[in-house]
Amino acid sequence: MEKTEISAMAERIDLDGPIPSDELMRQYYYLKKAKALLTQKKEELGRPLTACVVTFGCQMNARDSEKLLGILQEIGYECTENENADFVIYNTCTVRDNANQRVYGRLGVLHGYKRRNPHMKIALCGCMMQENAVIEKIRKSYSFVDLIFGTHNIFKFAELLYTCMTGNGMIVDIWKDTEQIVEDLPASRKYPFKSGINIMFGCNNFCSYCIVPYVRGRERSRRPEDILDEIRRLAADGVVEIMLLGQNVNSYGKNLEHPISFAQLLQEVEKIDGIRRIRFMTSHPKDLSDELIEVMKRSDKICRHLHLPLQSGSTKILKDMNRRYTKEQYLALAEKIRREIPDISITTDIIVGFPGETEQDVLETIDVVKKVQFDNAFTFIYSKRTGTPAAAMENQVPEELVKENFDKLLAVVQETAKERAKLLAGQTAQVLVEDVNEHDKRLMTGRMSNNMLVHFPGEKELIGQFVTVSLDECRGFYYIGKRMKDD
Repeated sequence: MEKTEISAMAERIDLDGPIPSDELMRQYYYLKKAKALLTQKKEELGRPLTACVVTFGCQMNARDSEKLLGILQEIGYECTENENADFVIYNTCTVRDNANQRVYGRLGVLHGYKRRNPHMKIALCGCMMQENAVIEKIRKSYSFVDLIFGTHNIFKFAELLYTCMTGNGMIVDIWKDTEQIVEDLPASRKYPFKSGINIMFGCNNFCSYCIVPYVRGRERSRRPEDILDEIRRLAADGVVEIMLLGQNVNSYGKNLEHPISFAQLLQEVEKIDGIRRIRFMTSHPKDLSDELIEVMKRSDKICRHLHLPLQSGSTKILKDMNRRYTKEQYLALAEKIRREIPDISITTDIIVGFPGETEQDVLETIDVVKKVQFDNAFTFIYSKRTGTPAAAMENQVPEELVKENFDKLLAVVQETAKERAKLLAGQTAQVLVEDVNEHDKRLMTGRMSNNMLVHFPGEKELIGQFVTVSLDECRGFYYIGKRMKDD
């Protein structure tokens, strides 16, 4: 359905008539009702009402937050980054326990704000809310929270918000799972020139350390025509770079009525005029196909960057993690990718301290880092997540040993990444200018196809444009350069 058609249908909604049965129109109905209610509230208070969305976690959460922001703005809230607002929503992550603790800590601050502002509403959503123990703790210790919902019913935000605005007490609406996919609701993009697009939801992999399949549910792919229509609308709105998002994009399309591979979807996306760069994440090594490598190799639009989580270089630990590949299989895959696409940047995730991990296992991981030559690696200390198989495993590694092994691995990762980065010195690269440099306002920050940042003198009018820059000085994980006049 075209955006103009959706807008026209939403405009015709009669608030005095029956609630629409179509889920999308139902949410526009509640959006319209909430807008009328907020307008009345603003008149009563004689001031605008503000809203703040705080995002924890992954890029899928960031995309969800853009949807929350879009609805809040459509209703009439003025959005701010100040948490001392009239409506505050935390979009939570629960991959690691410290993410939960950060939310609890900040809720205490919000409670103080709410005491001083009787009109304030506090909402919580996202992965953390799918855990029963979390809901029980919030009910008991944070009863001042007004609204709680999870990952499966985020599309109901307008309806839930209206219910929150018209009721008293805590509203909890958590679904265990869903087959529904409802898109085409308002969204407020952080950048006008680039955007994330959800192509699938959930995960079927059940890695033994990971809570995601339990909180985001089983894999559900969006229909390719819906994805392509959304990208066409974004391109018409000035978006030049997109990122296709899924917990494991390599599994895209398997559960559709008419199955389609991720590589085939990419080929269709490439055909869309206006889109100049295509990114995606995340790819699981167990099912990254030769077809995908070939499509990436031949593409002028797909970025030369692949995020390929390793997690461990030890075959024994990989088996305990339920990753379903061996050290040797990962190395063979990485070698094939480097051979077929020589200029590609490969980044990864690595966990240190998984139950039963020995010094030899860590050395195996270091060996993979040295052989693959990752352009960057996000290294994490294992976080015990209640409800996952790994949490019940014996041989939990002592904290002091984990820290020692983490530091040892990190040193190799950083040295390897710096050596990879140096290889580009003296070359030129096309970058998409993203922002004014946060540390030096005389510089602009651009991103290369391989995901590396370049800082160079320029004006803010360049934001959203592609320019060619020289890579003059490598600073480890980024470059200092200058704009070439013939771009």
